Amino acid sequence: MTEIAVYGAGAFGTALAISLARDGREVSLIARDQTHASDMAKMRENAARLPGFVFPESLRPTANPETTAGICLISVPTQSLADFMSANAEALSGRHLVACCKGVDLKSGHGPTRVIADAVPSGNAAILSGPSFAVDIASGLPTALTIAAGGADEALMLQHALSTANLRLYRSTDVTGVELGGALKNIVAIAAGVAIGAGLGESARASVVTRGFAEMRRLAETMGAAPDTMTGLSGFGDLLLTCTSEKSRNYTYGLAIGRDLPRPQGVTVEGASTAKAVSILAKSRKIETPLTDVVAALVSERLSVARAIDLLLSRPLKEE
Repeated sequence: MTEIAVYGAGAFGTALAISLARDGREVSLIARDQTHASDMAKMRENAARLPGFVFPESLRPTANPETTAGICLISVPTQSLADFMSANAEALSGRHLVACCKGVDLKSGHGPTRVIADAVPSGNAAILSGPSFAVDIASGLPTALTIAAGGADEALMLQHALSTANLRLYRSTDVTGVELGGALKNIVAIAAGVAIGAGLGESARASVVTRGFAEMRRLAETMGAAPDTMTGLSGFGDLLLTCTSEKSRNYTYGLAIGRDLPRPQGVTVEGASTAKAVSILAKSRKIETPLTDVVAALVSERLSVARAIDLLLSRPLKEE
């Protein structure tokens, strides 16, 4: 079976490693910290990030970035990805590099595959995205995701190499669309959380999600995405999941804002940085993104929830 390396021993990377190893692959789960790797090797689980799931025998935790695996899954936060890739460029040279993170880099305005390709030009960059929670994948529950690569043959190879008994992968060559679907839905999830947290009700949340989806499609198509991609797993599918479940870190972050509670600490909330990056990007391209702009202002604490609601409700009436 294919040997696979998973870089990043957070909850999602660990869940992918468990699913792949359970299906018979030889998997290296590469942590960024030796102590973390040693603890996982000793306990045969990731007690720090995904407790309660015993590692299959073929899963090997390590902190050594050197690997013989031809396929490397890069599961580190988007805002840390550029530094990670630069630090490990030599080890990752010439391999199939699959981004397993969602967002837009705040410094460059680029998506994960562009960040990967810039750091490792000899690699083949792809992205894995879609509606998924780490605990569901690790539990063996059925999950469907999209694997997108620039070439059809590359996408087909990765689809077969990474599908497991509980992970069903659909392939695509629309890398831009799949990246943007995964990134933009997090912004809408924060807004949906704010709506519920502020007591506006489920009807208001439905309106936020619907208008947010229209904004996602408008921006993605302007950026070169195929129109149908936003209606697929990495767009609408992921949007549906993250705007309706308190398992979603972006949604619960929005809940905290709406309830005027302290924002969650110690967790990655990609939508916060992505909202800032996308708001800047949209303005540079003269694309109207009112929901994104409001979320960017909320997460930057430049706007109150009450004022954000007033701004959105006072927008000109128009045809849908």
